[in-house]
This record gives sequence, C-alpha cells and structure tokens, in this order.
Amino acid sequence: MRYYIIAGEASGDLHGSNLIKELKKSDTAAGIRCWGGDRMQQAGGELVKHYRNLAFMGFWEVAKNLGTILRNLQFCKDDITKYKPDALILIDYPGFNLRIAEWAKQQGYKIIYYISPQVWAWKENRVHKMKQCIDKMLVILPFEKDYYKNKWNWEVDYVGHPLIEVVEEAQLQSGSVPLSNKPIIALLPGSRKQEILKKLPIMLEVSRIFPAYQFVVAKAPGQEDSFYESVLATYPNVSSVRDATYNLLLQSRAALVTSGTATLETALFGVPEVVCYKGSNISYQIAKRLIKVKYISLVNLIMDKLVVKELIQNDLTPGNLRRELDDLLTNEATQQQLREDYTALQHLLGQGGHASARAATLIVDYLQKK
Repeated sequence: MRYYIIAGEASGDLHGSNLIKELKKSDTAAGIRCWGGDRMQQAGGELVKHYRNLAFMGFWEVAKNLGTILRNLQFCKDDITKYKPDALILIDYPGFNLRIAEWAKQQGYKIIYYISPQVWAWKENRVHKMKQCIDKMLVILPFEKDYYKNKWNWEVDYVGHPLIEVVEEAQLQSGSVPLSNKPIIALLPGSRKQEILKKLPIMLEVSRIFPAYQFVVAKAPGQEDSFYESVLATYPNVSSVRDATYNLLLQSRAALVTSGTATLETALFGVPEVVCYKGSNISYQIAKRLIKVKYISLVNLIMDKLVVKELIQNDLTPGNLRRELDDLLTNEATQQQLREDYTALQHLLGQGGHASARAATLIVDYLQKK
C-alpha cells in the first residue's frame, strides 16, 4: 500500500521513523512519502518537506508566518492528490495536520492519526471535527483512551508510548566514549531557533555557578553549528554535541530541559531534571488564558502530580535554576523520590506494549479490512 505520513517536529520525525520501519515489516511492499526529517528519510520514507521549514511556535510566531503556512498547506494538498495514497498517517502537529485531515476526508482518503493532539489541554472543541474526519485514532498517553471514551464517546486505541522502546534500545547500545572527565549537566534547549534563543542564554548563565561540572548542549538536528557558536563562545565549561542526545543523557547527573517530549525522554533515562519554559510575552499571555492543564511537563501530566520542577516564563531565571539544580545534585531525599516516580512513570507508559509495532499492525489490519 501507499502511505503519506506528515510529521512537523523533531519528536514526530523520531516516532515517524520507527513507525515506517514497522510498517515495512508488516507491509513489505509499502510505498511511503512523508513530511518529517532525516530519521524518517533514513527509515525509508521519500521526504517531501523537512520539519525545520515547518515548525512555528506560539501565537505571534504563527501569525507572522501565516503566508508560509498557507503555501505549505496548498503544496501538501497538491502533493497528496498526485501521490494518491491508500492512507494518510498524521503524527501530532495539529495546527497543520487537522486542516489536512478535514480536506483529505472530503477527498475520500482514509485518515489515521498517530499521537493525538493535546486537546485535553486546550482547544478541546477540536474533537468535534476530529471525530468527523479521522477514521482511526492511535494514542500514546495512558489517560487519553479514557478521556476520549468518557467525554466524547469515541473509541480510540492506546498503543503505549514509543519513547519506551527508543530509550530501551539506546540503553542497550550504551558504552560510548565519555564526553567529559567532569560530571555532566545536560542542556536541552529545544529544536526551534526562537525557543532556543529564549531559553539557552538563561541555562548557560547557570554554568558559571557550577564550575566543577561540564555543561553540554544538545544541538537540534535542524539547526546549524554556526547558530550555536556565537551563543556558547563566552562560557568556558560548556560544550555541545550533535546527534548524541541519548548518549549525553546516559552520562548526565542532571538536566535543564525545555518543555516538550524531551522532558519525558530525560525522565525515562532516569536523569533528574528541571523543566524550563519561556516564550514571547504575547504568546505566553494568550496561552496562559487558554491552556487548562495543571502542568506543562509531560512527566507531571502523566503522573498527575509535581514530579519534576517547572520554571515557567518569569520564574525561569538563573537564580531559580541554580537553586533547583543544586537541590537535584545534593538532596538525597529529592533524588530518592525522583527514582520512585520515574519507575512508576515507566510502568504506566509501557502498559500498551511496543508502541511502533502495535501502531503499524493496527494500521495495516485496519486498511486490509477496508
């Protein structure tokens, strides 16, 4: 069969690549055309657009780039029409993918959504449209199945979280060259240029207060080395790695992590972390009024309690980061509680099974019956 897969971010590229590998096992003659990144291309997808040209974050940023977004939408529709896939597989990235889903349903395409938009956090009214235009929904957070069933009378499939298998594989392959003779603090400032510029300078200031540690920045795959060089130049105990985030986390004592999937990855590696968020003031003020959840970190949302500290907007300062990082590094009670919470988190997320394989099986079975 012919599949058209759309992912618009680094995390979608990761999960999309593993889904492609599993689809090719279940459907050896599969043809796959995709929007995503290097990982999806390496897994065997024919890459149409790279996510580095798609990812706009925040209300103001989206408004500024509306022309580009509209051109991308039209290009995508034209490309799908030419390719004539048996199914569209949409991975998260709701601002774009839900528009494509609505159009594609009208054209008669089969639509499978893998990794639900976080409608339980905001824009809940999207669910009405989603039910109309999505033929099969595959969710990766344990509470989402009950959320859709109880609140919307919509049967969806929980497949487990794909990061479980990704992290387990990375841990099995550990044994790489040490990154430093000093103990390491990981800095994961995000994948989009605008979010990196907001958060990384604040993270870097903390490195001056902990000279006994080597701070290591995980570079985003979509950003050039030159972008980081000027930012890091004046910090003597800061280095960087590219395409080695998991190796970095395997060696880290603690991490400062921008909100998003990276908070969950860090927890699954067992690394104590502080979650950092800072956006443009306009976008933050709008989001604060619209978002309904208690936490911004996936770790805290899944566990439904404050497992990892969140420093948001004006609370994200070098002083606050120093205090929280010091607690993670020196407070044995904090460390023990984190270990217990991380173990419980891993158990919750593993209950669905091997997520990528299960998702691929459900997709192929569904399409073969149609």
